[in-house]
Amino acid sequence: MTVRLRAHHLLCMLTFVGEGYTPAFTDNYRRVAERLTKGEEIKLVSGPDDICAPLLDEMEPHCFKASVIERDAAALADVVALLGEEIEIGAMLVPDAALLAKLRRNFASGEIRHACLGCEWGDLCSRIAAGNFADVLIGHA
Repeated sequence: MTVRLRAHHLLCMLTFVGEGYTPAFTDNYRRVAERLTKGEEIKLVSGPDDICAPLLDEMEPHCFKASVIERDAAALADVVALLGEEIEIGAMLVPDAALLAKLRRNFASGEIRHACLGCEWGDLCSRIAAGNFADVLIGHA
């Protein structure tokens, strides 16, 4: 199988420690984390993805808001610049140890955090990065 992720979730997955918007969201994210840790490929998608799924039943899911779409664009630009290759919607990525380590190293330095500006989870993610990504649920720090 393949895990469908929007671009800014390429960054969010680096610091996921089991916290989220709702219990259903967190339970779903844990299942996605298990799949990614087992090496399932990531398919980059536009708009709501496998992580967003539990939020789509809300009256006004934030997953469709312009600010979230802007986060996707900023995250994709940062990841493309970091990896030095063109990555577009529909691209497949393998969340192996090398990719996760490179992303985390550059996340911790702030190089790929433009999408994080103004995010309500920013302080939590900063603490996790400062703690060398201890207790993350995706891959190995």
